[in-house]
Amino acid sequence: MSTRLFHLIFVFVCCTHYSFAQKAEWWLTNNDRSALFAKQASTISFSKIAATDLPVILIDDKKTFQSIDGFGYALTGGSAQHIIKMSAPARANLLKELFATDGNNIGVSYIRLSIGASDLNEKVFSYNDLPEGETDLTQAKFDLGPDKVDVIPVMKEILAINPKIKIMGSPWSPPLWMKTSYDARGGMLKPEYYDAYAKYFVRYIEEMKKEGIIIDAITIQNEPLHPGNNPSLLMTAPDQADFIKNHLGPAFEKSNIKTKIIVYDHNADRPDYPITIFDDPEANKYIDGSAFHLYGGKIEALTDVHNAHPNKNIYFSEQMVVEQPNAKTINIINPVRRLIIGATRNWSKNVLEWNLAADPENKPYTDRGGCSMCQGAVTIDQDNYSRNLAYYSIAHASKFVRPGAVRIASNEPGDLSNVAFKTTDKKTVLIVANTAKESITFNIQFNGKAATATLAKGSVGTYIW
Repeated sequence: MSTRLFHLIFVFVCCTHYSFAQKAEWWLTNNDRSALFAKQASTISFSKIAATDLPVILIDDKKTFQSIDGFGYALTGGSAQHIIKMSAPARANLLKELFATDGNNIGVSYIRLSIGASDLNEKVFSYNDLPEGETDLTQAKFDLGPDKVDVIPVMKEILAINPKIKIMGSPWSPPLWMKTSYDARGGMLKPEYYDAYAKYFVRYIEEMKKEGIIIDAITIQNEPLHPGNNPSLLMTAPDQADFIKNHLGPAFEKSNIKTKIIVYDHNADRPDYPITIFDDPEANKYIDGSAFHLYGGKIEALTDVHNAHPNKNIYFSEQMVVEQPNAKTINIINPVRRLIIGATRNWSKNVLEWNLAADPENKPYTDRGGCSMCQGAVTIDQDNYSRNLAYYSIAHASKFVRPGAVRIASNEPGDLSNVAFKTTDKKTVLIVANTAKESITFNIQFNGKAATATLAKGSVGTYIW
């Protein structure tokens, strides 16, 4: 056999093998709980496209959208309180499962912290609590206080597992002495304390950095149009713009703070709120983007904000995801369709669910407005923990769509809600939720090849190749 003939045969065999050998691994959650984010023993194979009547998910990796920062949860004070009380071995096992990427670990890559207390703390506090009538304009008495007991130690253990995890900080209320009423609930930020509050943010970022915790981004106020929570604050869009352009932005510049400034941090029913702030050029120059929740409005509003200001990033910072304990079914398609798929298809760089951990009674939460129904992604009972709906919904994205991945184009045929990504290691990830009332067999078409897959009704599959 001539050398040339041998070479041609070798190339033909190799190319033929490659063209038929591409297979996709997949992980499945079934509505009937027969599979809960379980890697499937079988793979699906890509081969030459054939004529078919099956619905087709067509993926086009030549058309790209936003890059991804990560998927995860809020590490509330209550979450950290339960985690830090676990024995060291039990805590290590839990945090590895949540934040490592190997094996069956789910690789959470983004965390949201409350700046001071949220409504899922045992009690309300800020980092500069003073008796009524006292002030501290220079933040000389600033102290991370209660967070040193639980949030900071837990964050250090998380960072030991994933040093590159992104962290967003959000305040529920300023110190009471800065507010129009000396009450954790409601009220507004007094204009004479705008400078002091800007220094408060600077001190938070600097003090967390001393602990080895880098705050990648801050939002100005959690749910600024919901002053009934405990704690909370009413902050209108004009006030937020004023605070940023005349106080926080200059304070960050003066202290060389690189932390991103993100506006709004509330429901998708008010896209006008961030847009009006972006429309102010003096505020705009300091702002990275806007953040959203989905307790109201439609997820498509995120695209409206993107279209109005395409140079500003979009984030999805909170959504409570709840299921009944010991339920026979799992409504996995709801958070995956609405949040994982919905937010990323509408330009969000992340998806955060609320919250990481609680006990079997969803405690702790503050009185006079805390959330008694806010279930954790995991329920912790001493050294034992169980996984809930929020755990599985985030897992379908967090393990495979790592930071730096880019969303790519895909169509959505019928009841096959989906989103696709290209990862930094050149893999393709497709997340599909079957929202129909019956099983669906469908084709995944990619780069001139097709693979056939089947999802039962109410099931979610993540496919990787």
